[in-house]
Amino acid sequence: MAIAIEELSRVTRHEPETITGFAYLEYYVGNARQAAHFWRTAYGFKPIAYCGLETGVRDHTSILMQQNDIRLLLTSAMDPYSPIARHVHEHGDDVRDIAFAVEDASAAYEAAVTRGAMPLMPPTVFADEKGSMTKATISAFGDTVHSFIERNTFSSRDGAADAYFPNFEFVKHAPSVVPTGLMQVDHVAVCLEPRRLEEMVGFYSEVLGFHHSHTEDVLTEYSSMNSKVVENRTGHIKFALVEPGAGTRKSQIEEYLSFHDGPGAQHVAFSSRDITATVKALRANGNEFLRVPDTYYQALRSRIGDIDEDVEALRGLNILADRDQWGYLMQIFSKPILDRPTIFTEIIQRKRARGFGGGNIRALFEALEREQALRGNL
Repeated sequence: MAIAIEELSRVTRHEPETITGFAYLEYYVGNARQAAHFWRTAYGFKPIAYCGLETGVRDHTSILMQQNDIRLLLTSAMDPYSPIARHVHEHGDDVRDIAFAVEDASAAYEAAVTRGAMPLMPPTVFADEKGSMTKATISAFGDTVHSFIERNTFSSRDGAADAYFPNFEFVKHAPSVVPTGLMQVDHVAVCLEPRRLEEMVGFYSEVLGFHHSHTEDVLTEYSSMNSKVVENRTGHIKFALVEPGAGTRKSQIEEYLSFHDGPGAQHVAFSSRDITATVKALRANGNEFLRVPDTYYQALRSRIGDIDEDVEALRGLNILADRDQWGYLMQIFSKPILDRPTIFTEIIQRKRARGFGGGNIRALFEALEREQALRGNL
């Protein structure tokens, strides 16, 4: 397979609002095949494309997984001394690249670097006989990066342009997959060191043109959290930025920072159009979720008013609900999906709500503290 890689030397000025959505989330993992099996059987993602030794790539293996508009790129190292292997050694399986789909990767990269971003890879064209893709990368937080992905010419029998990566082979005989109803990446939650919150709000505002949309601070008997949400102009890209506050014991954010060895993406929130059906499917696949006391549901209807769903059904699945001025949402949080108490997932269904479950955060925080206590980390 022919591959051409060319650094682009000419870029034009750009306003970063041309970010149109999440292109993919790339996880660095210890074993891409095992991780793909997990995401397929536990969460219902389908393997779409692959690169590795069989496709002429000698230093890593990557498997692209997809469910509706969500794309996860699972990458593992061939060389135990490579940057991929070092990242996994330090952080465990981890979100490495939160990649944005853009109209013009060169212009987006230039605008970000001009506004203070640390450049990591200049705009580069990756091409094969099927088409080409332009990619440029900047540093984000900790060892996490943001790439700008521009899809160029591409031809395929099924027109799967969003699943196209040069030097990847489409999976021809994928194993059977039962989707779980996950639709899109709703937001990514990022754990930061103490006193870094305002700095990162400034980064997303000044470098990428995002705006600060929500503030959520939490105080429990043992710990506290400071949080701000930033999002792009369209609201399609959202980051919940959190830092530990003062407390008498270690917060779940401090637990993450300790076991992750620094800041990173603590959880990814996947949206669903029917959260009860999705959670039932995920539970049947063996996924475990945080539990809140039954007392949470006793005052739920008086707190958020009438909702379409049966409160008893939500109680039975431990799904939380909250209302803001635009509507209401329902959400649930998994337990950590790794042995390290680092990354987990959130499932969320929005019924016009734009917030992040501010009324649920204390209940969530206390549920996380109960799990920390079981691990001896509170």
